[in-house]
Amino acid sequence: MRHPFRNRLRPQRSPTTTRRQVRTAQEVMTPNPVCLRASATLEEAVAFLIDTGTSAAPVIDDAGRPVGVLSRTDIVAHDRERLDLPGIAPWYFETADLTGGAASPPTGSTPCVADLMTPAVYSVVPETPLDSVAEQMVVLNVHRLFVVDRGGVLVGVISALDLMYLLLRRD
Repeated sequence: MRHPFRNRLRPQRSPTTTRRQVRTAQEVMTPNPVCLRASATLEEAVAFLIDTGTSAAPVIDDAGRPVGVLSRTDIVAHDRERLDLPGIAPWYFETADLTGGAASPPTGSTPCVADLMTPAVYSVVPETPLDSVAEQMVVLNVHRLFVVDRGGVLVGVISALDLMYLLLRRD
């Protein structure tokens, strides 16, 4: 099912823009991306990702500088660590008994985004050529790069999907 917000979140670019005309990160990035604060709770982050229809969001500090990224994968990995699973055997293929592996009761306080996020920040400046952007995404094995100004403040995000849209718009 397509998310109802997806089309509204996709940046509207000029219909005359073609693959040959686009040269820099600034021309392809999603400007002014919606972000999470490191202090947001897990529940707030889940609601945010679902409501915006995004698979991940930049995490910024008070100055607007990226300090990490929180993805749905990070949340699933967190939940997976909380499960009480028997040994290393692939029990889920051997039995249809769904009573095993129940989640452990929560301990301590509710985790916040800073506890779950991936703290690695991979970024480019707006003037970065697109071939360099694509190369960095492949080399780093990431789905998105942050676009930051010279002061390190987040001004946009380029996702692998943004590059795919560009390929589809060829004349």
